[in-house]
Amino acid sequence: MPSPMPSSPPPMPEDTARFAAVDAPPRVRRLLGALLALSRQSLTAPLTLTVVELERELLREAERARNSQVQADLFAQARQIHPFAEGFSQRFLEQLAQALAALFAPPGEAPAAVEPQRPSMSALTLVNDTDIDRDIVLNEIMRREMLRSANALQLLGQRLAVLAAAPALDAEHVPFGPTLLCGIVRRIGDEAGLELEAQLALYRSFERQVLERLGELLERTNVLLGHEGVLPGLVYTPYLARSAATRRIVTQPGRSQAGAARAHTTPVTSWNGASSNAASSWSAMMQAELGGHPAPAGAHPPPLPTVTQEQPAAAAPVVDLAAPAMSALHELLAGARHAMAAGAAPTPGLEAPLPGAAAADERVVPGAAPDANAVPSAMVDAILGQLQARIAGGATSRSMSDLQTALLTQLRAEHGEQAALTVKDGDTLDLLGLLFQQIRQEQRPQTPGNDLVGRLQVPLARAALADPGFFVRDEHPARELLNTIAELGASGLQDDDLDPQLVQKLERTVDTVVAQYHDDPAVFAAANEEVQQHVRAAAHKAELAERRHVEAARGKERLEVARQQAAALIEQACAQDPPPRFVQTLLRQAWADVLTLTQLRHGEDSALWQQRLQQTARITAVTAQPPGNGHAADDALFDEVEAAVLQIGCHHDEARAIARRLSTPGGEDDSTSRTELTARLKARTRLGEQAEAHDTRRLAPLARSPVEEDCYRQLRTLPFGTWFEFISNQQGDLHRQRLSWYSLVTEHALFVNPRGQKVAEYTLDTLARLMALEQARVVTEDRGRLIDRAWQATLRTLRSLAGAEQGEAA
Repeated sequence: MPSPMPSSPPPMPEDTARFAAVDAPPRVRRLLGALLALSRQSLTAPLTLTVVELERELLREAERARNSQVQADLFAQARQIHPFAEGFSQRFLEQLAQALAALFAPPGEAPAAVEPQRPSMSALTLVNDTDIDRDIVLNEIMRREMLRSANALQLLGQRLAVLAAAPALDAEHVPFGPTLLCGIVRRIGDEAGLELEAQLALYRSFERQVLERLGELLERTNVLLGHEGVLPGLVYTPYLARSAATRRIVTQPGRSQAGAARAHTTPVTSWNGASSNAASSWSAMMQAELGGHPAPAGAHPPPLPTVTQEQPAAAAPVVDLAAPAMSALHELLAGARHAMAAGAAPTPGLEAPLPGAAAADERVVPGAAPDANAVPSAMVDAILGQLQARIAGGATSRSMSDLQTALLTQLRAEHGEQAALTVKDGDTLDLLGLLFQQIRQEQRPQTPGNDLVGRLQVPLARAALADPGFFVRDEHPARELLNTIAELGASGLQDDDLDPQLVQKLERTVDTVVAQYHDDPAVFAAANEEVQQHVRAAAHKAELAERRHVEAARGKERLEVARQQAAALIEQACAQDPPPRFVQTLLRQAWADVLTLTQLRHGEDSALWQQRLQQTARITAVTAQPPGNGHAADDALFDEVEAAVLQIGCHHDEARAIARRLSTPGGEDDSTSRTELTARLKARTRLGEQAEAHDTRRLAPLARSPVEEDCYRQLRTLPFGTWFEFISNQQGDLHRQRLSWYSLVTEHALFVNPRGQKVAEYTLDTLARLMALEQARVVTEDRGRLIDRAWQATLRTLRSLAGAEQGEAA
């Protein structure tokens, strides 16, 4: 039985008086006062804790600072929190009250202070890096809370709209919603003059202390309005249109059709390039692939076993291939062998006949009397142990077909020419053969991972024969190790992407498994855990390397934004007071670098930036005057320009020549020639000239087709860290690159390899055209793990063969 909601406090006189001027009936004003009193009761303590945690966070950051200057800055910001904390909650609640009152303001008269501040990426505006950082953090905070509180916000938007006699409010405009609350916190931080680090820490503290409790406030607000007769009993139930074919309830574990659709569109962002659902349910895959299709004639496979609440996953029993739970796979294998023996058409994805198709008559048929020629599984395991010892001694293992041939040869040498495998053992080896065959199709030849997978075949065969749950048990350690090693030889990796230390670690791990495995699955578990630790360490190193490249790319973005802003200001100044052409050249080159450097170092709010704007106006005003006619040079401007130009790396003589022309009427200077000064300017490396040489956006992009435009829009919404697959040659070989960062301002996209090293830089327009040409594609959740894709392909192959055999029989 749910616990009762806390009682709502009665509105205080000052809360009721706060809405006395609102153009609404008395009952509505009373409800507004009650809502404000409720928010005061619910938010005062969390708001106080917000500033307390903020100060502690800054002090902790100061203790971990990398140098004394950063530490001093953080201590100074922490000292600002004391005056900031005084009245913080009161200022917050006051602005929240303004947001409630704004619901009843006439259109166009709502106070600007209560409008939610959300960054707009569609407007072509220039923002500094501080705004970008805050926008990113606040956007992520608001997105998370909007997802958590979506239903409560929908109900509250309906009820507040009834009070205001207006259309239903969107979740982004609800006064108690995360969008408006985050906007209030940002404005208070701006008004207090907090530095960027302090503001970001404030947002994080606000999320932990206030927004995590927001669900309770929204629920209490809805309850209060419902008790007051404002849409009582209102519930939010989204309508889901379903066809007749999708009305059944899925009771088996695994992904539903909607989940599969999400996996088909959700990009992979983890560092290893695998699906976030790393431990895919193979039993669910079997149910999805086989459950909706008829088995061969005479087969009635029961549903696959599921793990119930009374039976935890860790205690799942070992599943036998000959058991009823696996009869679907057995029947499919039998049907596939019969189809291939009867000369069925080739099946896509199947390079060779089933390994056991030619020896089907040498198996023990289920339900028949035991055959004396069937070799017990223990003897089969002993022979495989001999083969494993040879591999440990340096012998090579090629394919599962070769392994089965060697196994059968040894069996007949020891037990006679009529010796055969049991159905259980034969089916296990056939399934492994198909699985390895699918893995090889996604691997490139002559790779370290390809050889290591071959060396693992015998230990994996022994493990699967001892525990057929290899094919259905989630997170089987032998499968996890196989997936990690198989990814090394996958087509998604290039030679320069491989970490040599990781390759050596995997080689030693495989050698250990081959030497030590003897019917003990703990060997695989220990090996897999050791490999995963090394993979996590390698991913951490790659992430650090990627972070350095991202910081460099963001620095280029800030430089580009500053250059654009400087160029726009110079063009505006030249349009107001057009100076001579050579002076405009000096402004667009040397003086533009001065403005860019000032904006990068000091920002637009600094006094020096304002001084540079005034100097720009003075330069155009002075040089626009004709020489002579009583117009004298501005000596003070000469000194200021000379000092500014020296800061961008100009030689002293060159700086004096530029300053004389920018502070003299008409831009005249008898001491230097224009040709000499132009040559010096061309020889000098400008600020950001290297980035400009690689900037392909300076040419207007061609018009995009509808497909290219769709890809372009998709790219602008992808999360950082999305993996892409690029076709590297005419043979269709793929390699993976990680979209580490992209800018919506410059439209540059940075790609790194699995080791975190920068490998490419595209524009979003170029990348969209590659996607439209199917030369690049986003790696989605359904293509995350090689081992899962190989198993799904194996099931589809069996289903296709068995279905063809059944159709011919019909």
